[in-house]
Amino acid sequence: MSASTQPDIIRPYGDTTGDGMVQVSFTLPVPHDKRAEGAALQLAAKMGLEPALLVHAKAMGPDFTFFVVYGSAKHLVDLREVTVVEREFPLLTPTEVNKAIKSRLRRKLVVVGACIGTDAHTVGIDAILNIKGFAGEKGLEYYREVKVVNLGAQVLVPELVERARAEKADAVMVSQVVTQRDAHIHNTTTMSAAFREAYPAGQVPLLVVGGPRFEEGSAARLGVDRIFGRGTTPGEVASYLVHALAPTKGAPAKNAPTKNAPTKGAPSTTKEKA
Repeated sequence: MSASTQPDIIRPYGDTTGDGMVQVSFTLPVPHDKRAEGAALQLAAKMGLEPALLVHAKAMGPDFTFFVVYGSAKHLVDLREVTVVEREFPLLTPTEVNKAIKSRLRRKLVVVGACIGTDAHTVGIDAILNIKGFAGEKGLEYYREVKVVNLGAQVLVPELVERARAEKADAVMVSQVVTQRDAHIHNTTTMSAAFREAYPAGQVPLLVVGGPRFEEGSAARLGVDRIFGRGTTPGEVASYLVHALAPTKGAPAKNAPTKNAPTKGAPSTTKEKA
């Protein structure tokens, strides 16, 4: 079915078109027994799955049970009410990124990256910054006109602010994978507040965060300039940095690019690990 003939109201697909079948998983704080399985089916019914079939139940220690339930959802999806955050900048090649930075900034673009708080998962930040990159694309260390300072994991917010000031960072990139009790939200808002307190108005570096649990469109609420979710590639991030910090003539930049003086003799990449 082509996009032009696609209906506005749809239901999930399982065995047959429009049958509404979905599969959900969850954990209940009860020991695994028949009563626990009945509780899982009761929850499924209250979620709008009817009829619901319990397809998997496994004890998670003595006091918890993990369930997988399969059933038909009553709810409909209205495609007209779906909102999508569209990418507002073109994707550039590494050559185009380097050329844009060199011709428009006339110096290296400085990026400081870290995992903050207690987050020790560097896979995300390394995928964007490390030269080996991600999804077949080389990381920002590969770009000759970008100076990368990777602080690694479990970096305290005051340390990140201090290093960003010392490096005269154009952009600060933070990865947050740990999401228990909304730790990623708390860490991000704390970080953004700290930068706005430490910098004069209008001179705060570009604040970019990434992680699998951030909601699209929540950047303003969290006090940052951009949020990247799962599947983001280094090329997409590099293109955004050019769009925000080294725009074409006449286009507004996030901050005036002259706020940082060129660093003579500085290496193009500084790598530190926590």
